[in-house]
Amino acid sequence: MLSNPDILDEITNVHYIPPGMESVVPCCVPKGRPREFDVNEALTAALRVFWRRGYEGASMAELTAEMGIAKPSLYAAFGNKEELFKKALDLYEREKLAYISEALKEPTSRQMAERLLVGALEMQTSTCDPKGCLGVISAVACGPEASSIREDVIERQKSGRQALIDRLGEYKREGDLPADIEPEALARYMTAVLQGLSVQAGAGASKAELRTLVDMTMRTWPGR
Repeated sequence: MLSNPDILDEITNVHYIPPGMESVVPCCVPKGRPREFDVNEALTAALRVFWRRGYEGASMAELTAEMGIAKPSLYAAFGNKEELFKKALDLYEREKLAYISEALKEPTSRQMAERLLVGALEMQTSTCDPKGCLGVISAVACGPEASSIREDVIERQKSGRQALIDRLGEYKREGDLPADIEPEALARYMTAVLQGLSVQAGAGASKAELRTLVDMTMRTWPGR
């Protein structure tokens, strides 16, 4: 809870009334100003900064400049920097990683793997966003002082990998994958390929170069 009256006044535009002075303050205290920015647009702008810089590399000055708002407005709308990052990560998963849930609906493991890889390729080589995986960037870059962010990112990655393991297990039970294939090992392999693709994209690899990684993975895919 905000207890500093100066900060509270700046956020709400409500003048601080000292205890015991309520009866002598005029009743015409100005009301809070309406929010003058689009929350969704501001969050999208914050996502761009976090994607470029990672969690620790994104300064509050750069965030507020990109979002077009002052610090008090950021705190009022999104909470602190950690809460802002988690909201940005939610947006990233919802909009940029939607292809993953769609891929898991494919009827065969080969179709699923190809849709995952092509989806990642298209996302990484689009012209409108920074390159690289936000989760990978933040998990690698976070130091001890941002351990809760690192833990949150890792838990999200574990959840995504478990969904892939479960789906590969279904393919195996359906006879799509060979009996000697372990779903967990195959999921880790796919995760490594996807992360490698994002890291190479972040390092400037071209779409044609990244496509060779997709093609090589599909040539060695064990399912039908």
